[in-house]
Amino acid sequence: MSTPTVALVIPVFNEAAVLPELFARLGALFDGGHGCVWRAVLVDDGSRDESAALIRAHLARDPRFELVELSRNFGFQAALSAGLAQARGADAIVTMDADLQDPPELIPELVAAWRGGAEIVRAARRSRAETGVRRAGFDLFHTLFGRLTDFPIEPNTGTFGLIGRDAIEAFHQLPERHRFFPGLRAWIGFPSADVLYDRQERAAGQPQQTFRRLVRYALDGVFSFSHLPLRMLTYAGLFIAFMGFAGGLFFILWRLLGFENSQQGFTTLVVLVLFLGGIQLIGIGVLGEYLGRIYDEVKQRPLYVVKRRTGGKQ
Repeated sequence: MSTPTVALVIPVFNEAAVLPELFARLGALFDGGHGCVWRAVLVDDGSRDESAALIRAHLARDPRFELVELSRNFGFQAALSAGLAQARGADAIVTMDADLQDPPELIPELVAAWRGGAEIVRAARRSRAETGVRRAGFDLFHTLFGRLTDFPIEPNTGTFGLIGRDAIEAFHQLPERHRFFPGLRAWIGFPSADVLYDRQERAAGQPQQTFRRLVRYALDGVFSFSHLPLRMLTYAGLFIAFMGFAGGLFFILWRLLGFENSQQGFTTLVVLVLFLGGIQLIGIGVLGEYLGRIYDEVKQRPLYVVKRRTGGKQ
């Protein structure tokens, strides 16, 4: 293979505090060569700080960097898709976060695995630096997600990784609006490999992914790759119907055997009504999640709107 072009796609949202170190570490990676021609596509997802201005100033000094500015904040997955579209044509694309929890120094190992024949290379977390409630939430999600999905998705993997040109072209054929990148990456197939690493703390600043966004991201993953919530409603309905039939049969036999009917208390009636009402509301909510996603797909709105492209291929 001639010298391959490897593009880095990095969504950015209010990351002014970490950008100087990101530029320095990426510059050191690019200067090392590693047998590749390097590009870095940074996608500003409607940042409200100086992120876009800092990126524009840097790419004026280093033409290996490019900037895609979205018209507003569309979310991490949309920004990632915008970057993948901008980097189309590269021999391989590395996707990563801007906060440097995913170390750029690992990228040569990803490239080596790709050159070894893997079309998709996942960076699998051996450990992670988060603590407290955030860490517990991540661990719970990765534990449950593999059991909920209909399609096997590697645990402890996220955005960080590499995809080759054939996989990139397959990825661009996926039109859905509610995107869960690790799931889509697994769904398209192709030979894959894992590179283990220790996920680090943020280089600077505060996490930009709020708890609400993380919950929404988790729900997108579950509802996009699993029919289990619908099946659980069916199972719950069958179970309740069976219990109702069994209870009715019991009281019929009780009466036929000559026993007196015991008076049913008010508490029992209230518990049954609340229980059945709760099951019905849960069912309506689950159906609403699927229907809402169908509605979003039918509208066919674009994933993002680009305000400006600077540097690289226009």
